[in-house]
Amino acid sequence: MDVPAMRANFAKAAAAGDEAPLWFYAHLFLSHPETRQLFPVSMAHQRDRLFAALGEVVARVDDLDSLVPILRQLGQDHRKFGTVAAHYPAVGASLLATLEHFDDDWDDRLAADWTAAYELVASVMVEAAEEMADQPPWWDAEVVAHERRTVDTAVLWLRPKDPLPYPPGASVSLETELRPRLWRYYSPANAERPDGELEIHARARPGGPVSTALVRQVVVGDVLRLGPPVDHLRFDPDSDRDLLLVAGGTGLAPLKAIVDHVARNGPARRVDLFVGARLEDSLYDREDLARLEQQHPWLTVTVAVSEDEHSSLTHGDVGEVVARSGPWTSREAYVAGPTAMVDDTVERLLRHGLPRDRIRTEVFAPSRPGPDVDGKVTT
Repeated sequence: MDVPAMRANFAKAAAAGDEAPLWFYAHLFLSHPETRQLFPVSMAHQRDRLFAALGEVVARVDDLDSLVPILRQLGQDHRKFGTVAAHYPAVGASLLATLEHFDDDWDDRLAADWTAAYELVASVMVEAAEEMADQPPWWDAEVVAHERRTVDTAVLWLRPKDPLPYPPGASVSLETELRPRLWRYYSPANAERPDGELEIHARARPGGPVSTALVRQVVVGDVLRLGPPVDHLRFDPDSDRDLLLVAGGTGLAPLKAIVDHVARNGPARRVDLFVGARLEDSLYDREDLARLEQQHPWLTVTVAVSEDEHSSLTHGDVGEVVARSGPWTSREAYVAGPTAMVDDTVERLLRHGLPRDRIRTEVFAPSRPGPDVDGKVTT
């Protein structure tokens, strides 16, 4: 395949902005109306996701070792939409038609290369989905508790009707009947428990239909759907290194799950958890963090605020507070939160000598490249 030519071709479609995904979906729905039921009623939050995901594929098309695991995850995850093997040719035909429409230099060579690339993508995704045929495409989970912690933040406890195994730090996609076919990822704030319950932290975001529904409309007794878990942070349960955990916003959730895992399963190790916020009023989980610190002598929790002059808490950006509280060169670090906070913290840790291969990150942001992912980018 002529990868540079494919990337140049894709760039032309991407440069058209909203026109390209609008053209793609119009072509798909007109040529294959049966596919419309796979997508949300409103496409406002969906139409750019396909091209974001395609951009990630194009960026890695000449690196199969990196690309294939992503495709396998997507194929397994797409079962929750009702996607079957028969849908892939329809999507491929509309994709090629779109790429041709926005490129005056389209030719048979490009058509052949894109056909081969898409056939590879589809075959990997279909095979991965078929391997999961003995597992449910989603789990029904009842909301057994709902606490509104701040004006825009809530903590929910969900009880799946069937066991849902997941590693600490992982995420599950979530759908509510209030926003059908809109799936967004959330990290359980606890490790697996005997009763199967999951603690979910949700923050309503402007223009975020799912997060807003979870915070302001979902009530006890509602049933949500949970998709297969995705191991974003790749926590190593076999390591016995001491841990440094740094959280901003609802990035606290997966790090709290790691603390819970250490408490339940060991091995014994020191854990320092830093939690940052702009204002003290935004710290929605302080009471439970204080409880954890009191229960576990190996855990130290430090809370920092960056813009609250009247707070008695530690002042400063959380990355700055972490850096001046070190050294951390012997630790494994997990950092989760907004993009700027994650980037700043990682830069400071690297500058102070912590090896990059012992830092794991997860970005919690309004959106992420991908077909159905809301708020997670991991490295």
